[in-house]
Amino acid sequence: MEREHFYERVVGELLEQGLVRREMRVLVVAGGELDRRVFAAHGFGDVTFSNLSSQDAAEFEDAEALSYPDGSFDLAVISAALHHCRSPHHALLELHRVARVGLVALEARDSALMRLAIRLRVVDEFELTAVADSGFRSGGVRNTAVPNYVYRWTEREVEKTIKSAAPELRHRFAYFRELELPVSVLELSGRSVWRFAAPVLRLVARILPRQANLFAFAVFKDGLQPWMQSETQPDEAWIRRRLGG
Repeated sequence: MEREHFYERVVGELLEQGLVRREMRVLVVAGGELDRRVFAAHGFGDVTFSNLSSQDAAEFEDAEALSYPDGSFDLAVISAALHHCRSPHHALLELHRVARVGLVALEARDSALMRLAIRLRVVDEFELTAVADSGFRSGGVRNTAVPNYVYRWTEREVEKTIKSAAPELRHRFAYFRELELPVSVLELSGRSVWRFAAPVLRLVARILPRQANLFAFAVFKDGLQPWMQSETQPDEAWIRRRLGG
């Protein structure tokens, strides 16, 4: 399945770097069989899978309004679902809220190459193909039949979103990129001829990795900012020293 290799690589590298651990309590939002396979393959034992569709996961959860209290899980994960939300940023911050240690998200990256592909109608700006493939019953925004805008991210946007929402905390960011042509989507939309461009695109992505289409980012909470005494109380003495007062 497309994205599976990338998904497995991201989780595997985070394990190798010691940023995540198999004993962590994990929440996977908008989860499905792909998520189950990846976490099972890496030996995670305490994983909760939620989804808007109760048929696909153990628990019914809205990514934009999770029912869990703050810090309920060690790690919160979402794969290829933020762009189905009406507010991808809101959903991202919900993951940040319920995660005690950090979060991982897999999405598409916004890049010059991707914007060119949209202009050439190689890939969808709005997810028409997925909705058509689901018989015009689902596959769109919030898994409805309304084609969603495919929101694509950059590293800078991730950091601005997190820092704006939680300025009292320090954060550690990790990024992963990979080129993988969405062959199944191209074939469904009658654009499979573009698969023959794969060698050129792989060369471009090797030279300019930020032009790759697959993008994952991990955000880890790293304690309070040095100018904060608590999450709500600034350190007045530290700030006065910094300001030279």
